[in-house]
Amino acid sequence: MPADSTPSPPSAALDEDAKTAPPSAVRQPAVAVHNASVIYPSADAPVHALSNIDLRIEEGEFVALIGPSGCGKTTLLRVIADLEPISAGTVQVNGVSPQAARLARAYGYVFQAPALFPWRNVLANVMLPLQIQGRSRAEGRAIAMEHLARVGLAGFESKYPWQLSGGMQQRVSIARALAFEPRILMMDEPFGALDEITRDRLNEQLQQLWQRERRTVVFVTHSIAEAVYLSTRIVVMSPRPGRIVKVIDSPLPDARHLGLRDTQAFIDVAHAVREALADGHHD
Repeated sequence: MPADSTPSPPSAALDEDAKTAPPSAVRQPAVAVHNASVIYPSADAPVHALSNIDLRIEEGEFVALIGPSGCGKTTLLRVIADLEPISAGTVQVNGVSPQAARLARAYGYVFQAPALFPWRNVLANVMLPLQIQGRSRAEGRAIAMEHLARVGLAGFESKYPWQLSGGMQQRVSIARALAFEPRILMMDEPFGALDEITRDRLNEQLQQLWQRERRTVVFVTHSIAEAVYLSTRIVVMSPRPGRIVKVIDSPLPDARHLGLRDTQAFIDVAHAVREALADGHHD
């Protein structure tokens, strides 16, 4: 075979394909944060909440943000959700600005506290965002009932928040966030105030929900065990100013159960997270 007809190696061919592929064929990340910083003005000295954050989250990932109190985990989540402005850098959600994503209802947000209206029963609380969207009462009811069943609350639709345990209230919040079918679910320490037994049960239910629906999840937590159990990737952050110290890809199987926490693989990932948190304190 003549020298000039030697076929290109596979890697070169793939590179050429990537160069010639139309822009629409390039996979868009669910979240792309580039060189983002948040600085709050203050009477004495400005507060640097986040510094030079670079983070890419692919569609369908479950990403946990973990770090010490005050490191900017919630600030980063709120930046992605268009609840906080950035001082520098860029943020995109599903290829558009956070504001455009919010207006398009591209994500659901679950706060640390359930934030339910006490004068509305469970069904009415879940239906609220659907009513704001202009859905008919019948359609809103059907969708709300479906999502209450998904979080294990079928039969509780007529109860009021004060009649539910803290864990059940948080499940109502998750159902409400899922009701309008967002592509991204953002969760700010949703189980932090719950007892360990309830927290374990909700971790398991959330993991099963992610398995079924494969939505992109961005999850803030203080718990190493929770981050390791739930996530496909763990983003470790430093004390203020918040920086990303390390991103740990989980080697654990996608389908998980609570017994996995006793395995050596789980312990190894938890150790890696603990070491990264310690390194962040020393930087």
